Amino acid sequence: MTEQASWRVAVTDSGFPDLAPEAEALAGTGAVLLSGRCRTAGEVAELCADADAVLTQWAPVTAKAIERMTRCRVIVRYGIGVDNVDLEAARAKGIPVANVPDYAIEEVADHAMSLLLASVRKIPQVAAQVRQGVWEIAPRRPIVGLQGRKLGVAGFGNIARAVVRRAQAFGLQTIAYDPYAKPELFVKHDAASVDWETLLAESDFVSVHLPLAEATRRLFDDRAFAAMKPGAHLVNTSRGGVVDTEALVRALREGKLAGAALDVLEEEPVPAAHPLLAIDSCILTSHCAWYSESSLVRLQRYAALEVRRVLEGGSPQHVVNGVGV
Repeated sequence: MTEQASWRVAVTDSGFPDLAPEAEALAGTGAVLLSGRCRTAGEVAELCADADAVLTQWAPVTAKAIERMTRCRVIVRYGIGVDNVDLEAARAKGIPVANVPDYAIEEVADHAMSLLLASVRKIPQVAAQVRQGVWEIAPRRPIVGLQGRKLGVAGFGNIARAVVRRAQAFGLQTIAYDPYAKPELFVKHDAASVDWETLLAESDFVSVHLPLAEATRRLFDDRAFAAMKPGAHLVNTSRGGVVDTEALVRALREGKLAGAALDVLEEEPVPAAHPLLAIDSCILTSHCAWYSESSLVRLQRYAALEVRRVLEGGSPQHVVNGVGV
């Protein structure tokens, strides 16, 4: 083990109760955790300037902040998406950036399926009616059945495949769009591989599982919604920026979509006057699909173990910017 009297591990920000899982994962390395509440790139730069490793959740780890880092060996993002880290700047400086893609696969899949069921069965709307004294045995018509209908997943990573397994148990046919996935994955999970146009045209329900990149930003726009099957439902538990919010508002108001259920938005937290809040057929949750008591600890521990690997002279398992791979 490579051990130093005091490796400095900067935690730019987090929403965790404490950093005990990180401390446990780094025990014996000589690492000292430096906890911050960074909101700006300047604050990140100040905290991380002489850090040996950086753990970050939401704070902007920009090119300017990375340029100030004089000792950094690795940057680890708590979570799957890494759009708050300038990957190119880190690559230029030879710093590997890692994420934690495997801490909440089942939780997010559970949440996505729950959102789909709630949207299709109109559970929030019916529950609200009951609280208002309205009791109907066939409420909020029409409500469609799931059996024999088609779920399309945009993206076919770990979470999407977990959603497909759940959907199939409900009697749904499954198709998937992912030009980067290996063909054998579709066969293994009994999901037909389709192109983008087919996904939109044939899916009764679409579940989004895409990273946020230039190619996917606002991929679900007016054109995409117009191409979707009339009366379709949209579920998004990936990244808010993949869906054009204004286009979604139009699609729901005009009845092109029967419903939408989102755990992520382009702007978070959602503003009080956001138009989606006024649309009855839209369900919003607070970017909480990842959360369970178990996944919380896994996220912290797995992120810290990536740091430990580097401090011990190894490489991170989940590098996303190509450094050291």
